[in-house]
Amino acid sequence: MRIGIDVGGTFTDTILVNENTGTFHYTKTPTTHHDLAEGVLKGLEEILQIGKVSMGEIDYIIHGTTIGTNAIVEGQGARVGLITTQGFEDVLEIRRVARPQEAAFDFSADNPPPLVPRYLRKGVRERIDSKGRVVIPLDEESAVAAIHYLGNQDVEAIVISLLFSFLNPAHEQKMGEICREHFPEIPVSLSSEICPEFREYERTCTTVMNGYLGPVIQRYMDNLTERLRSRYGEVTLHIMQSNGGTMSAGVAKNHASHLINSGPAGGAIAAAFVSRLTGNEMAVGADMGGTTFDISIIDRHLPKTTTWGGVTNYPIKLPMVDLKTIGAGGGSIAWVDDGGVLNVGPQSAGSNPGPACYGWGGTLPTVSDANLVLGRLNPDYFLGGQLPLYPEKAEKAIKEHVADRMNLSLEEAAAGIVRIVNANMAKGISGNSVERGYDLREFALITMGGAAALHAADIARELNMPRVIVPPMSGNFSAVGMSVADVQHDYVRTLAKKEYEIDPRELLRHFKGMEEEGVKQLLDEKIAKEVIEITWSADLRYEGQSWELNTPIEAADALSAEDVGKIIQDFHGLHQQVYSYSEPQEAVEFVNLRVRVRGKNPPVSLAREARPTTLVQKGWKTRRNVYFDGTGWQEIPIYERDELVPGDKMIGPSIIEETISTALIPPGFVGLIDEYRDIIITPENQDIGGRES
Repeated sequence: MRIGIDVGGTFTDTILVNENTGTFHYTKTPTTHHDLAEGVLKGLEEILQIGKVSMGEIDYIIHGTTIGTNAIVEGQGARVGLITTQGFEDVLEIRRVARPQEAAFDFSADNPPPLVPRYLRKGVRERIDSKGRVVIPLDEESAVAAIHYLGNQDVEAIVISLLFSFLNPAHEQKMGEICREHFPEIPVSLSSEICPEFREYERTCTTVMNGYLGPVIQRYMDNLTERLRSRYGEVTLHIMQSNGGTMSAGVAKNHASHLINSGPAGGAIAAAFVSRLTGNEMAVGADMGGTTFDISIIDRHLPKTTTWGGVTNYPIKLPMVDLKTIGAGGGSIAWVDDGGVLNVGPQSAGSNPGPACYGWGGTLPTVSDANLVLGRLNPDYFLGGQLPLYPEKAEKAIKEHVADRMNLSLEEAAAGIVRIVNANMAKGISGNSVERGYDLREFALITMGGAAALHAADIARELNMPRVIVPPMSGNFSAVGMSVADVQHDYVRTLAKKEYEIDPRELLRHFKGMEEEGVKQLLDEKIAKEVIEITWSADLRYEGQSWELNTPIEAADALSAEDVGKIIQDFHGLHQQVYSYSEPQEAVEFVNLRVRVRGKNPPVSLAREARPTTLVQKGWKTRRNVYFDGTGWQEIPIYERDELVPGDKMIGPSIIEETISTALIPPGFVGLIDEYRDIIITPENQDIGGRES
């Protein structure tokens, strides 16, 4: 058995998985922002009681958290000192001489300030050239002086990023030794370990981010592991990475930059899990929690990944699940601007003070308040009745801050809030898919998070998506993704050679070296050798291009000139697929070599039960008035999800309630419970496969 925990902006979701029976137990508790570990321990306590098991029966815990992302957004990272090659102290300031993408034509806008101010950036005398050769030996006297200067400035972390260290890390390694000798209490991050690839600004920025987040992550990990140990004894704790895999808590302390978007990555893995079960090769994962809406693309059952991510314009050059996050959650605040226009988000009420309807002190209207006013939420059944909602507080907030200001009725104002947040989410999905050449008519929309299933059908209609899939435990499904994720590590080496310079033996030596490093890491994390899976790839480009395409390579024990030729041909084909053209006559450059090692978890599946389709004409637990645009109030059936069985079909408008989420089947849609107890929502003129009926 294993436990997955997802700490969100509003709630902490906890899942218990029994690998042998395929059963899941789940709970949802408020996130405790003053002490995140407290909410995690509360969730653990509840899930053990629900599952009627002890911690001794749990193999390990997988934990995803947004603590790293939050520290960046809130500017609450550590005080970092940066040591670089003399004369290159301003790389972080110069960047790529580019303006913020979202404000390219706003001459008053500027990039965010560097994470390391100028007075904490020191240069040392040394130089390695573009071939990895030592031109100027490391001047240890200037190195010691720089280190003592930063130590006297009370830095909490030291980052070392020297020129061309990805080709020859000797000077960085020596600098690291000197740092640990003089200031053993200060953590040190080396760019040759964190991001050993070319592009100096991105490499430096990524390593600085590791130093910036390191002490924050370490304090949290130490606090959590100590409290787990004192309550339950020795517990194996894994942390979700942004690449969609996990790592042990001990490794995570020194690789803090790998934890950015840790929580949302679990949602992408969960969406891929559902896409495989339901046979939908192409899907969009839509994770709508209390604070944000996270979008992931599932392509042929796998989450899209990137090696070019970022948070608030700070580039992170690490492998990660390709996610887009927007401020659209159940707690997103509705507000009227000075021009009288209604807006929703990105500000959120979070869990403190929360939406007005929670009764926790919030007074501003949110998306959850709007759904409650429209009759789409049951005030007596939120979180299975554990959290009663207060319709009168929601009505007051919407009336005061939206309806009265816009001269609208209460229902019109609430419906407007829902329409705008739906439009925001549809725009976010379109920007992450259609603008990349995908055709959303081929995609299913897979919902996660407590709020997503209320909005998904309307979003799918807006985007011409043929079906919505609402999996069981939809409100906690990101935690399911964490519980099925594999232990995973990624390695990279910059080669920077043209195809006619490639020696197959050198290529093999680099790949095998990274393989050995990765396998050793997994064995150190107690992963059995027989479940280790290894994949190779390379970043290739045509000579003269600025950017690369990651090209899969078949792992082998030997490489020949013919194998190199096949790699190049595969790149031409990939380039044709992505950009609709290729240039076989042009020279190809091998830029970076990559190896991914994965410790495979035992497979888990939802229980499967096939039954013939039956129209559910009765069997609802109640009927309730719900407001819809165009038709006004309608009395519609409300179903209890646990009472529905595979094959049951519901005609919209109707609502399906469960303990941790609510699904809306709007007018013009039908819902079907499939063999895995997913709710499949489609337009009335389509069958479950998306074909015209």
